Amino acid sequence: MKLDDIKKLHQKKYRAEFGHFLVEGEHLALELQKAALQNPQLQRAELYVTSAYEHWQSPFRTHLISDRQMAQLADTKTPQGIIAVVPMPSAAPAPVAGERAVYLHEIQDPGNLGTILRTLAWFGGFRCLLSPGSVDPYNPKVVRASMGAIFHTPLELDVDLDGLPERFPRLACLDMQGEPVQSAEFKTFDCYLFGNEARGVPRERLATLNAQPFTIGGSGAIESLNLAATVNICAYELSR
Repeated sequence: MKLDDIKKLHQKKYRAEFGHFLVEGEHLALELQKAALQNPQLQRAELYVTSAYEHWQSPFRTHLISDRQMAQLADTKTPQGIIAVVPMPSAAPAPVAGERAVYLHEIQDPGNLGTILRTLAWFGGFRCLLSPGSVDPYNPKVVRASMGAIFHTPLELDVDLDGLPERFPRLACLDMQGEPVQSAEFKTFDCYLFGNEARGVPRERLATLNAQPFTIGGSGAIESLNLAATVNICAYELSR
């Protein structure tokens, strides 16, 4: 891929056009290499490095570029000197027995999504479903915040909310009113719904889904929890 085209991968429309996204920094490059051992598609990634990483041991085709060229490609202000151009998955892997689904409705914050992916990868046994209108998971900010979890968590994009009951017989959602997430029943659902950071999931749509509400108890001193923190707590409860 030409360097001018790689620069364009910071924009969603070009990621979709070229079918690739960027991974920047030493830690993410290492996570990519680990994931590529199990995923043949990732083995087609290519590395672009400065002289500081000229002797980096990698299974990928590697290109040496100047510090100036790296600064033009990088999304960070002080790039480390290593960037991978990674093929986007053609499809999410098929669900496995015992896997739980986490559905995110119109999530907007890249940091929230990256943190959620990191949590789901840490506990394992989850797949992440994103509604239409959600932040692009291959946005560089999401990729960095995921700390490599984007390679280890099955992802499905543009999953329509109204189609969930056809796939998942039992749906749960988080609400201010409901059974506590510590209850044994909380672990019995197939899919867990979490809403937009500001608006949640519209109540009229929740009613048609017949989603069972659960709540995370708090002191009442503030109105709500951060979305990523909410998913983190729920993933912990489901995994312990």
